Amino acid sequence: MIHSILEARKPKAIEMDDPSYRHAAVLVPLFKSDGQYQVLFTKRSNQVEEHKGQISFPGGGVEEEDRTLEETALRESFEEVGLQKEDVSILGQLDDTLTVASRFVIHPFVGLIPFPYPFALSAAEVKRIIQIPLDFFSEPSHHLFRREGYTGPSFDYEGDVIWGATALIMEHLLELLKGKISLPPVKV
Repeated sequence: MIHSILEARKPKAIEMDDPSYRHAAVLVPLFKSDGQYQVLFTKRSNQVEEHKGQISFPGGGVEEEDRTLEETALRESFEEVGLQKEDVSILGQLDDTLTVASRFVIHPFVGLIPFPYPFALSAAEVKRIIQIPLDFFSEPSHHLFRREGYTGPSFDYEGDVIWGATALIMEHLLELLKGKISLPPVKV
């Protein structure tokens, strides 16, 4: 169902001629556990160059050997959390998103992954992984977050604050799915 929703639309691309912006691709990994969709996030280590300690999706900058943006997302997902590309079923692409401070154009891809999975975290890049039920994001308790020149949506899940481009990507995914797939109400 998510695949057909994403496939039926053309993602909005951000054309950026400004050479100070870099292109990056991320994977929005979804999996089913106990009959409901979950989203996999990473908490970045404090050793990475950009976005230290933030909650993000597996992904990173486009490199010369990457033939496509999807390939970038899959390569980075393998490097960061050990996801084998043959284990990821790409469901579609979301609209491009800009980062404010680090000046990236992010190209997000939604993928279905098996679960449980033998993740292998890159200690240099990822402190830990975080699983959050997809229906958590449909709760109307969004908050505006202000930090480092950013004002936008945020989600606080058990003390992990998702903000910035990651929150914008989640907000966009939920907007596309709203009313089209059944997400059980969040239990409080």
